[in-house]
Amino acid sequence: MLTQYIQAAMKQARYEIFPDDGTFYGEIPTCEGVYANAETLEACREELQEVLEDWILLSLTLNLPLPVLDNIDLKITREVA
Repeated sequence: MLTQYIQAAMKQARYEIFPDDGTFYGEIPTCEGVYANAETLEACREELQEVLEDWILLSLTLNLPLPVLDNIDLKITREVA
C-alpha cells in the first residue's frame, strides 16, 4: 500500500527548469511542502521521492492528515499494541 501511495504521488509531480541556473525544480502540489531542486531531472526525481517518503513518515508519526491519493488513505485508524 505504501509503495502504491508513493507511486500515485509521484505521478502528480510537476517539474520545471529554472532559467537562471538551468537546475530542475520538482514539487507535488497535493503534498504541501514536498519539493526538490537538483542539477538533472533524474536527480530531482530521486530527491523528490526521498522528500516525499520523509514527509509521509513524519506525517504518520505526528498523526497529521495525508491526502487520499488514488483511493489510498494512509490514515492510522487505531493504536497498535
